[in-house]
Amino acid sequence: MAGPLSGMTVIEASAFIAAPYAGLNLAQMGAEVIRIDPIGGGLDYNRWPVTDTGTSLYWTGLNKGKKSVTINIRTPEGLDLAQSLMLGKPGDGGGIVLTNLPARGWLDYEALKAKRPDLIMANIVGRRDGGVALDYTVNAKTGFPMVTGPLDHQDPINSVMPVWDVVTGLSAVNAVLIADRHRKDTGEGQYIRLALADSALSTLSHLGYIAEVQVTDTDRPRTGNHVYGSFAHDFSTSDGRRVMITAFTARHWTALVAATETDAAMNTLAARHGLDLKQEEARYALRDEIVTILTPWFEARPLSIIGEVLDQHNACWGPYQTFRQMAEEDPDVSEQNPMFNQIDQPGVGTYLAAGAFADFSGFDRNPAEPAPVIGQDTADVLGQHLDLNSAQLADLRDRGIIN
Repeated sequence: MAGPLSGMTVIEASAFIAAPYAGLNLAQMGAEVIRIDPIGGGLDYNRWPVTDTGTSLYWTGLNKGKKSVTINIRTPEGLDLAQSLMLGKPGDGGGIVLTNLPARGWLDYEALKAKRPDLIMANIVGRRDGGVALDYTVNAKTGFPMVTGPLDHQDPINSVMPVWDVVTGLSAVNAVLIADRHRKDTGEGQYIRLALADSALSTLSHLGYIAEVQVTDTDRPRTGNHVYGSFAHDFSTSDGRRVMITAFTARHWTALVAATETDAAMNTLAARHGLDLKQEEARYALRDEIVTILTPWFEARPLSIIGEVLDQHNACWGPYQTFRQMAEEDPDVSEQNPMFNQIDQPGVGTYLAAGAFADFSGFDRNPAEPAPVIGQDTADVLGQHLDLNSAQLADLRDRGIIN
């Protein structure tokens, strides 16, 4: 694909979410991303959700627009092929490796660097000390599950969104681009180690969660569907739907009050408590009473009318919807949104897929492209990057070194 990263070649050796997600984003910005897997597929090749015929929608979703090479790296020749792809050729835009597998053996950075000093490797690990961690174990230690869920619930509630995998994947994209910039300026390579756990802990620090405990000696409470320190809450509608309303700024608040025609009731509430509801902390302090005032307005109207009125006043809101409602009814999940286009995915069929979400003024947006069939690019990649001819490729295939 064309794009701002056209000319960059990244070799990806990965599984699960963080590293494939990073590779996906690089590919959709124009980089040539070549994924190396064992013959028959790696650890995540059949991960759910899958189609009726067993094709993984998870794998195809995370590997759109990449090239797939399958090599038996347990053989000396296979290992040499894989490492030769990682090393690339000086000046060819390659020499960049993205992985969340252990950086040893065929992925040993120092051994590879000895052959190409300007090699860049971004290595995603679980914990900084080398211990095993996944998004769900990392999230457990962040504290978020202890403040998620209904007010009267005592046990932790996990998030089903693997947010730390996504954060770490996007951080790996940044790391690759920074290292590539540094290499262009200095000729030096880099080994970049990104710990999944540290991505979560750094976020906790940046958003004030750690300082809140250490400086104010405050334990963040469970607030249900309120938002700590501000006003936001969910409301039911007359047709059995629910909406989320937020009023983080004075403008948000003014728009919400005007849309719901609750000016008089809110002024009375503010006067009774001697507070200014244009102040965020005042709205949080009086959140339960505000919800009581707003509830009848929402319960008396269907979602369509509520949305129309709130949009007219430029209030900040969103409907709660299932995955099905989102996929089938939301206009943002359609070709009205230039991020989406139809792809014909082998083994899956035709469906709507997202391309690059960043919209550059100087580049055309890359459309989504199907994920490869496992191993489909082996011959082309080895021929192009390693100058292997058809006879050599046939020999490797016959001996089970490539697919």
